[in-house]
Amino acid sequence: MSNFAFLQSEWSTLFGAASKAEGMANTDARTACFYARRTLELAVDWLYKHDPALRLPYQDHLSALIHGPTFKATAGDAVFTKAKRIKDLGNMAVHSTRIVLRTDAVTATRELFHFCYWLARTYGQRARPAPDLRFDATLIPLPPSAVSAAPAQSIEQLQELETQLKASDEKLSVLLSAKAALDDELQQLRLEVAAAKQANTTQPDTHDYSESETRDYFIDLLLKEAGWQLDVKNFEVPVSGMPNKQGVGSHVGETRLKLGDPLGRCAVAR
Repeated sequence: MSNFAFLQSEWSTLFGAASKAEGMANTDARTACFYARRTLELAVDWLYKHDPALRLPYQDHLSALIHGPTFKATAGDAVFTKAKRIKDLGNMAVHSTRIVLRTDAVTATRELFHFCYWLARTYGQRARPAPDLRFDATLIPLPPSAVSAAPAQSIEQLQELETQLKASDEKLSVLLSAKAALDDELQQLRLEVAAAKQANTTQPDTHDYSESETRDYFIDLLLKEAGWQLDVKNFEVPVSGMPNKQGVGSHVGETRLKLGDPLGRCAVAR
């Protein structure tokens, strides 16, 4: 069973790429983040190709596409933020020598789940994911034994794979350069997608997009990009004034300890 099983019937290409990200999250974090970004690229390209409400920005690379005004307006703040996190983690995996942790890969997989849920919920024509569908980290495959584990891919290998995949992708800027030039089949698909989108969005979206988790990880990622190494541990904080007979309780949170700093400053916690 996969967190992305809801994609299989109507979005098989996305399902294949997302399954690779999920399947490697516990074993090859760098490659998992690469495939999470790859899935996002495929999904965003599909959106610009099929949703007539989206207008191609000045460039057709992933960052420009997700920052495009029409995309941000269509996706909303929560989904846009998740797309940006996936993009940033994928870029770090392929273009940075910083260590990519298992928690980074699990985060990229979780954010990808929410993005794909929104896509299927908004644009699905044959099947839509259930409103109560939730990301389940226990569905991520556990690491195999050390003997059978495949070696992690290097940055150089991922960069070569990225180049090969981009060479095979169609260019949105060419495809959509003149709306009048769209072939009859694509124009019909756009009409069908617009009708599905209108029908699907008549009902309010009650999905829990875990926005607080996204905000917390955004801070961690900024610190990591600045060269800080973080160790995350659970802790409980006693809380008074709770609505029970004892008037006390506890709050589960996280401690983030700075392990190293290129400037040699003292350790901090938050």
